[in-house]
Amino acid sequence: MSDELYASLTSDLFLIAGPCAVEEASTCIEIADHVKKVCNNLGIRYIFKASYRKANRSRLDSFTGIGDEKALEIIRMIGEKFSLPTTTDIHTSEEAEMAARFVDILQIPAFLCRQTDLVVSAAKTGKIVNIKKGQFLSPEAMSFAANKVLESGNNKILLTERGTTFGYGDLVVDMRGIPIMRSLGFPVVLDCTHSMQKPNSSSGVTGGVPEFIETIARAGVAVGVNGLFIETHPDPSIAKSDGANMLPLDRLESILQTLVRIKEAITD
Repeated sequence: MSDELYASLTSDLFLIAGPCAVEEASTCIEIADHVKKVCNNLGIRYIFKASYRKANRSRLDSFTGIGDEKALEIIRMIGEKFSLPTTTDIHTSEEAEMAARFVDILQIPAFLCRQTDLVVSAAKTGKIVNIKKGQFLSPEAMSFAANKVLESGNNKILLTERGTTFGYGDLVVDMRGIPIMRSLGFPVVLDCTHSMQKPNSSSGVTGGVPEFIETIARAGVAVGVNGLFIETHPDPSIAKSDGANMLPLDRLESILQTLVRIKEAITD
């Protein structure tokens, strides 16, 4: 499935979406069911995403997960129940082989995109590897991260833009990075929700400006992204992770309808 899936991601617009983290099965089912129906109606390829564990937390008392194997089993169940490809992020080289048994795409978090052992371990599973651009890196520098995967014998690579650090408490998306990373020869994804984060909050909980998710998504499609990454939740106010920058589930369809029209306009 990996080769066939990757080939499909190089052409039509696709969406990676789901909750930030696995909270319980029912929420994942609700999200996957809704997003799949929307994407089917709009002709968008859908990949379900959820983190089985959150390793990057500001505070020790922040939610990290419900247990690795339990969460991974829920992700696998979603893939089987809805016939969807799935993805999750990994944090150490030891996790790559474990997570690869449950998902189709392994995601390398932005803060860890230069961790050689992690990237190589993901590559050697044979799965598609989605590398998020570090908030501290230029788009050109992502060639080195991609080459680690290539030199490990895996050419199934996605590169994801998720904003660049601007001062201590903000991120900006330089849209020039989209065509620059596409010129490296790999599909490029725009993370429309993490790009809206307000990191380093004094409360120790990352803030965000989700009202600009649609703005950044429109711009991304206009400059030629292959895919969009959007974390969504039925009620972000009660989400256990990253609720401040997630998209309410009921807003997704109208945004995607607009993005499809933009995509059609630039390809006519």
